[in-house]
Amino acid sequence: MIMKQLSIFVENKQGRLAEITETLAKNSVDIRALSIADTTDYGILRLIVNKPEQALAALKEEAMTVSLTEVIAVAVPDHPGGLAGAVRILSDAGIGIEYMYAFVNPKKDTAFVILRVEDNTKAIDELKKANIQLMRDEDIYTM
Repeated sequence: MIMKQLSIFVENKQGRLAEITETLAKNSVDIRALSIADTTDYGILRLIVNKPEQALAALKEEAMTVSLTEVIAVAVPDHPGGLAGAVRILSDAGIGIEYMYAFVNPKKDTAFVILRVEDNTKAIDELKKANIQLMRDEDIYTM
């Protein structure tokens, strides 16, 4: 239920994203989902990849600032209100969402959402009680 996400500090300079993606490619790491948040000087690139530990080692070897963060992934119905239901469950349980991002799912009726929350264990318990589908890391890593 809990999966590992790479968080990479990225300086806002020409070619930096190319260096990161080339390092991953050279190490046979496939990106499953990504999000980037930026400021004027830097950004944080968040990635779900098929081989998180291997990617971490490869990026560190290239002197990149990178860490692993635990996140959860849910599958929600792909229709208006599908995400709202899961978010409401967390809100009603007093669980704050630090950030989230979604990615494409080959099934047309379901969307995948990555969530970074204050308390993964409590969030998982609340989502399970509400019959929200949680994705296993291997489900995402092997897509």
